[in-house]
Amino acid sequence: MFIAPDQIINNFDIRPGQVVADFGSGSGHYVMAAARKMNGDGVVYAIDIQKNLLESVKSAAEKNHLGNVEIIWADVEGKEGVKLASGSVDLVIISNLLFQLTDKEAAAKEAHRVLKDGGKAAVIDWTKMMTGGGVVFPKQEAEKLFLQQGFAEEKEFEAGDNHYGIIFKK
Repeated sequence: MFIAPDQIINNFDIRPGQVVADFGSGSGHYVMAAARKMNGDGVVYAIDIQKNLLESVKSAAEKNHLGNVEIIWADVEGKEGVKLASGSVDLVIISNLLFQLTDKEAAAKEAHRVLKDGGKAAVIDWTKMMTGGGVVFPKQEAEKLFLQQGFAEEKEFEAGDNHYGIIFKK
């Protein structure tokens, strides 16, 4: 079963006025869902290293009249690579990204750095690849990674047949 980002974000307690950062935003499905959920009040940062994907997100936000979407070209694996102030974000979304990263620890550290005290990181990643040939980043490894960076596991949530979902709290 596939669960759409619009449904999955109901697990994230997104409220108007918050600051949300989508690390590795890709084509922006979670960016758009979060921006709609906030009703234009607050900001959602689409952060990716691929400029062409960020251009697509920007176009989609404009087309859908979502003025609370901001684009940041950045490398989540770099030290302070996200270009956001420390302690400035309420929620970091990390969806279908960990399995792609070389330095997963750097990305988790960067999430911890930008989050406010009490802020949350929502991690969604593959349990198995749809194509069958890809490498996944197991849920147990994600838990270990985020706990080592000073997060506490808050809850797991349903993310579909091929994904796991975990919310960590700073």
